[in-house]
Amino acid sequence: MTDSALLEEKLNVEKIIETFKSGEKDSKDLSIGLEYERIPIVVNTNKNAQYEDVDGICSFLQDVARADGWDYITDDVTNNIIGLKQMHDTITLEPGCQVELSIQPESDISDLKQKVKTINSAIMPLLDYHGITLLNYGVQPSTTYPYIKLIPKKRYHLMQKYMWGILSDVMMRETAGIQCGIDFTSEEDMAKKFNVAQKMSPFMTAMFANSPIRGGVDTGYKSFRALSWLNTDNDRCGFFNNFEKEFTYKKYVERVLKTPMIFVSRGGNIIDLDGKIDFAEYMRGNYNATMEDFELQANLCFPDVRLRKFIEIRNHDCVDENLMWAIPAIYKGIMYNQDALNYMEEFLETFNYSDICELRYNVVKLALDAKIKNFKVLDIAKEILVTAENSLKVISPQDISFLEGIKELTFQNLTPAEIILKNWYGLWRQDINKFVKSLARV
Repeated sequence: MTDSALLEEKLNVEKIIETFKSGEKDSKDLSIGLEYERIPIVVNTNKNAQYEDVDGICSFLQDVARADGWDYITDDVTNNIIGLKQMHDTITLEPGCQVELSIQPESDISDLKQKVKTINSAIMPLLDYHGITLLNYGVQPSTTYPYIKLIPKKRYHLMQKYMWGILSDVMMRETAGIQCGIDFTSEEDMAKKFNVAQKMSPFMTAMFANSPIRGGVDTGYKSFRALSWLNTDNDRCGFFNNFEKEFTYKKYVERVLKTPMIFVSRGGNIIDLDGKIDFAEYMRGNYNATMEDFELQANLCFPDVRLRKFIEIRNHDCVDENLMWAIPAIYKGIMYNQDALNYMEEFLETFNYSDICELRYNVVKLALDAKIKNFKVLDIAKEILVTAENSLKVISPQDISFLEGIKELTFQNLTPAEIILKNWYGLWRQDINKFVKSLARV
């Protein structure tokens, strides 16, 4: 192969941009994706289920694979089972054995719900057999990270060693969230949706706050999960632009290129880079950077809103099944109706980057009682819900019912966290065992 041919094959920004551009969809083909994490609890002890226990998470995954025809997902380095795959759906493990369902995107939220229901129906008897339950909650309520072993996945051990935030171990081992994926039709459409999603993010964090009890105590925060993300690694978390309207694929790529590298994978081996170079330096160096290297680097960046071949919105506590479907319903209503999207962009225009960044730190403690400038977060949250509801009446009336639970709470100035705390100091009498049993699947 000639030197010029080698040069043409070398990874460059233009080739990376093409991967994002390839995600553009026709407006008739827009769908919603969902990733749904839950906290694994040993029923007899109310402690975190561990990977290697006799009746632990690995054994559970093996039984699911045998019973329902799932294929194993294994770690490239250790060959340990780290998840299952069936067609386009996956069951994977987060660092502390949190169980995540990732569902193939659908245009109809009812189809997403039915798929989750089908998978849950298949795995629940096996969870029972292993004495495990999965909590729809944002943080481990009873077991703190020193007592939760990382699963045997090489990348998680390198991430733990590298990420410098004081709550990064909490984020990795204790937290569970719900992520929503939305499509875009063009670079301009991506930029508008990306920025609106970022500005909406602290208000959504407030509405769905559901992690006040951690380690058996009231933390004083409505979303301790969100607090842990604020204290994980500012190089790769937070926001990846300043809400500029001229946002482009290239600007997002350049932000990823400037992020320090944790590691790279080569031939099944993990090479620890420990933040010594960023990806731009890696591409300029004599490393023969590949698209797989960039995809790994991009996946090791964790902003509240992340660009892939779709827009991934990542900032919601795990909540119960009566509320979780409101998350994709809100985004569908606002993002897939141009009038609603334009309205929300204009409505949030009064808040700049500094305002929203400051609010991120306030809502983790105060949720709907926080303020931004002279506005109550509660009032902005109500407007988001009304806008989504009015839009769904036009574009997807069958999805309006998914908003009922969160609308009822929000319009009473309540979040899931307030309900938890009311029971914590009332019915449960600050007893962590009663708390876990009440949240556990019946």
